[in-house]
Amino acid sequence: MEFKNFSYLLLLIGPLIIPIVFGFKKQIGFLSNLKYLIPAILFTGAIFIIWDLRFEERAIWRFNSDFVIGKNILTLPFEEWLYFLTIPFLGVFIYELLKQRFYDFERPNSFLVLSLILFVLFGILAFSTRQKLYPFFTFFLLSIYLGYTIFRNPFKKHYTKFYLTYLIMLLPFIFIGGIISALPIIEYNPEHIIGIRLLSIPVENFISLFLLLLMNITIYEFLKERRIY
Repeated sequence: MEFKNFSYLLLLIGPLIIPIVFGFKKQIGFLSNLKYLIPAILFTGAIFIIWDLRFEERAIWRFNSDFVIGKNILTLPFEEWLYFLTIPFLGVFIYELLKQRFYDFERPNSFLVLSLILFVLFGILAFSTRQKLYPFFTFFLLSIYLGYTIFRNPFKKHYTKFYLTYLIMLLPFIFIGGIISALPIIEYNPEHIIGIRLLSIPVENFISLFLLLLMNITIYEFLKERRIY
C-alpha cells in the first residue's frame, strides 16, 4: 500500500480535529449535544449511503482504487462512509458556534424569502435536468426537503445560522472536494452530470452538501428542542 492510498482518508480526518479539540470547552458545550447529533448523522447518512450505493451500481460515479485504503463496506470504500460522519460533524459544530457567538444576529424573514426562491429554483432545475440522474435526484430531493422546512417544520427560525454555516462550510468543502475531484478520487460519468465545475468540483456536489447539512441540522434541532431523550 502506497502513501497515496491514504489520500481520501487523510482528507476526511482533518474536519474532525477542530470540533473534537474545541468541543471539549465548557463554554461551547458541543459534546454534550452528541446524543442529538449522532442520530441525525446516522439517519441522514443512511439515506445518502443508499443513494451512493445505487449510483455506484449504475456507474454514475466510481472510486479510484489508487487513492483509497481498499477496505470496503458493502461496495463503498470505508472513506465514503466516513465522509457522511466528518462533514456533518464539522457542519453542526460550526452551526452551534454561530448560535452562541452571534445569538442576536437573526434575519429570519430575509432567509425565508431566499429559501422560497431556492425552493422554486431547485424544482425547476430538477425538471430541466431530468435526463441526468445525479443533478435530477439532487435538485429533486433538495426541493422536497427544503419545501418541508418552509411549510411544515419550525426550523425556519434557524435559517440565518444555517445559511451562514453553509457559507463557512464551503471553505473546507472546496479544499477537500477540489482534491477529490482533481486527483481524481471520485470519477463521474459525464452522461449523468451537468458538466459545470467550480474549481474542478461538479456543481451538483455543492447542492448535495446543502442537502446533507440541511437534513443533519434540522433533525439535530428537532431532537434537541424536544429533548426526546
